[in-house]
Amino acid sequence: METRRKKRFIAGAKCPACGKIDTMMLYMEHGVEKVTCVECGDTQVQTQEAVTEAGRQAEQVIGVFRPE
Repeated sequence: METRRKKRFIAGAKCPACGKIDTMMLYMEHGVEKVTCVECGDTQVQTQEAVTEAGRQAEQVIGVFRPE
């Protein structure tokens, strides 16, 4: 029996392979984030470490709290 995975569509996302818009589905599989185009089947994979690292680059640090 296959386990069900929670799928979310990414509004406005364009598939890099076929160019269709609003066909990209995001889901987690075995702790790995995957994005698949439901039109052409193109899949992109990203580990959680890579997701966290990519998110940190865009952040702006105002200050650092250092309790004494």
